[in-house]
Amino acid sequence: MATADPSSPALPVVLQPGIVFTVAATSHHPLKIGEPLQARLQYPIFNHDLLALPEGTLLQGSVTALSPDKRARLKARFHGDLTPFHIATVRFDAILLPSASVPIKTTEASNGAPILKLAAPSAQKKSSFLARQFTQARKIFQTRVEFFTAPGLGDRALQILYHQLPYHPERIPDGAAWTFELTEPTALPAIPPIEPTLPKTPARTENWQVNAILKAEVSSKSARSGDPVEALVVEPVFDSNRELVIPQGSTLLGKVSASKAARSLGRNGRLRFNFQQVRFPAGQSRAVQGQLSGALAATSQGLQLDAEGTVTQQNKASALNPLLLTLLAGRALDTDGNLVAQTGVASNGFGLVGRIVGVATGSRNLAAGIGFYAAALSLYENWLTPGRDIVFPRDMRIEIETSPLNSPVLKRDELK
Repeated sequence: MATADPSSPALPVVLQPGIVFTVAATSHHPLKIGEPLQARLQYPIFNHDLLALPEGTLLQGSVTALSPDKRARLKARFHGDLTPFHIATVRFDAILLPSASVPIKTTEASNGAPILKLAAPSAQKKSSFLARQFTQARKIFQTRVEFFTAPGLGDRALQILYHQLPYHPERIPDGAAWTFELTEPTALPAIPPIEPTLPKTPARTENWQVNAILKAEVSSKSARSGDPVEALVVEPVFDSNRELVIPQGSTLLGKVSASKAARSLGRNGRLRFNFQQVRFPAGQSRAVQGQLSGALAATSQGLQLDAEGTVTQQNKASALNPLLLTLLAGRALDTDGNLVAQTGVASNGFGLVGRIVGVATGSRNLAAGIGFYAAALSLYENWLTPGRDIVFPRDMRIEIETSPLNSPVLKRDELK
């Protein structure tokens, strides 16, 4: 990052239109029009290679509109949930600085969802099918354990109960993220000049970590190998000698190196792209070799990133869920046990309403039918639905690890 030199004179800062903000909600909020929101910057904002707003800066906004979430509604109906799910449109109108509240004009955003920062793991040796399955099972087990051990257990348990009901209140969850752009120039209080800090990478290496945003959507559904990819550099990159090597506003030029669209029977898409050139604001270019090393994605996408920069969907399909639900549904047909207990265990479809109906009617056949419906729905959702494509929307935040190829080092005044 960078630090301010307190002995240097303060400089005026004017943020120009087009600057992209990525923020995340600081708490849960009811989903209703006019609801005030507070969110924190997930990444710092730079202006002419100087730090203008640090990561964590608060912004104030509100919900401006609600639109139907047809996909969520349809899925919920099959599970007996009649909640009219909505997608919130929000707008942020102020930056909350320690010294003042600065009004801003921005685009509206409706991409709010809890986010996950993808990071490429270190290269791993190839393993057998059984070893991969064991690793996957261990991850699932760890996730189950974290449900009980991570902070916020009470809230998570309440949400599970809510989703068993035929109707429940909607909300914007803590951590929901939005990406939007500034539409008008915004003057900030003057700040001292920024002194870049040394990168964490040792001086003998040539790797640079570049933070950028995609200039257009890239999707495994439509992308083909060789298609161009461009990303805008949003943070300046300094070398170990405090020299600016990639200024803010540069463009990374690359191409799709591998793409496979989603297919039937739950087979998900795959996507990989890399970069071969950086074009500086003044028009000069330099050859680089870069691949995706991190990204900011909605947790609902379930993405994972491997050491080679390939993005895939996490495989959450499980043969155990349909099998277990089938076994439980069959319990209602056993005549050698307690009727109430067996019908209650068997009727897993339609949430809490399904259990009440299965127990109240005292019908083994009805309870078994509800249970077999739940098993069939689980089988369909786990194995028979089409797979999901990888979608990187416009303005998505990505991290690129690059290394310059053999080309002359440009002077600082040639970079701008």
